[in-house]
Amino acid sequence: MRWYGKLLGFIAGALLFRPNPLFGAVVGMLLGHAFDNDWFKLGKDLPYRELGVTRDATDAEIDLAYRRLISQYHPDKVAGAAPELRAQAERKARQINAAYDRIKSLRKR
Repeated sequence: MRWYGKLLGFIAGALLFRPNPLFGAVVGMLLGHAFDNDWFKLGKDLPYRELGVTRDATDAEIDLAYRRLISQYHPDKVAGAAPELRAQAERKARQINAAYDRIKSLRKR
């Protein structure tokens, strides 16, 4: 379990709330605890959420989810549709491709 967020929050809170340093330290420690436990995900799961899989999904599951979604939202599938539907499909396909590329780059490390 990480602890440095709590420590840094405690120190920063005590220094920022000089009139009542105990209150500041407690608030800072609570915020540090939230960061240590990833309550503020900060975009870590966004590419996985975009593909509809979890972080512990296998490469085969990720590939399958990518192929399923990209075949559904590929702009060529809606070539005869209204312009706003084509634009929406292109945006969604770009998001799916970006999420897939991001997951692949994260897993190479």
